[in-house]
Amino acid sequence: MTFKIPKDYRPQLASETMEQAIKMLKAVFQEELSRQLNLRRVTAPLFVLAGTGINDDLNGVERPVSFPVRFMGDRRAEVIHSLAKWKRMKLGTYGIPPNYGLYTDMNAIRSDEDLDNLHSIYVDQWDWEQTISAEDRNLDFLKTTVRKIYEAIKSMEHKVYEQYSHIYPVLPKEITFLHAEDLQKEYPHLTPRERENIAVKKHKAIFIIGIGGPLPDGQIHDGRAPDYDDWTTPTTDGHRGLNGDIIFWNHVINSGTEISSMGIRVDRDVLLNQLRIRDCEERINLAFHKALLEGAYPLSVGGGIGQSRLCMFLLRAAHIGEVQSSVWPEEMIETCRKHNIYLK
Repeated sequence: MTFKIPKDYRPQLASETMEQAIKMLKAVFQEELSRQLNLRRVTAPLFVLAGTGINDDLNGVERPVSFPVRFMGDRRAEVIHSLAKWKRMKLGTYGIPPNYGLYTDMNAIRSDEDLDNLHSIYVDQWDWEQTISAEDRNLDFLKTTVRKIYEAIKSMEHKVYEQYSHIYPVLPKEITFLHAEDLQKEYPHLTPRERENIAVKKHKAIFIIGIGGPLPDGQIHDGRAPDYDDWTTPTTDGHRGLNGDIIFWNHVINSGTEISSMGIRVDRDVLLNQLRIRDCEERINLAFHKALLEGAYPLSVGGGIGQSRLCMFLLRAAHIGEVQSSVWPEEMIETCRKHNIYLK
């Protein structure tokens, strides 16, 4: 197991107060996010049918939890990994116009996760999606959207301070935008995670642009499926990619914490190009991809914001298991308990 134990760690809140704080955070933040991005809440599925192309395949190697549906001739359903594609479908179903969108509470199971301070097999996110126009498919629009999300998070950090005055705000006034390509050039001998940590420790809050596309050394900064985020479109500053990750410096565990993965979504041409790059052009025969290529879904921008991750960061917890209930190795539970980290 690889997880961090902060020296002399003490929880900032008692267990019952922690539960109250989590409830407050989740209720208030989704309202602030909705206000910033003109979103309305919808109900999300826990599972979708296999073989439709709707489920997010993440890095392409994670195995979805699946089960047969008896009434449908044992056709298999899969517990979602995320709702990246489903949300875009719903924008079209509901006829949501540009500059408006939807959000939902997403609950997923990712059984192949490596468990540590930030990762659990139970994933809870605010998944959101906003309809955009063709003119909005550019880097400036992406940055504007990121800044709105960042303002919503900073608002919540001050709300926590108002409620619990010993938890001081730490986020900088503005978020810093960096390109994965530039980080690779600056630190060519480091891993992507090491580059992230150097950058976020310096700036405290960053958005790394261009996640999933090939870097100058032929590698990628991090995995991203080819059929929702756009990681190939050239940008006005000479780079590629209209997606990225929001990452904060977590001084409790002395490491970067990814809070959100998001981006402008593929259009028809980008989808075909990215499927070709990843050598999975057979996906064009799946229901989701057919419909997108036929123009059934609107252009959009969207992403996921980790609920437990955000609560962990804002309440200065050392382990995600302090703010969510999941399953953990006995050795991890015991080691954490000895250091005042009590996993749910």
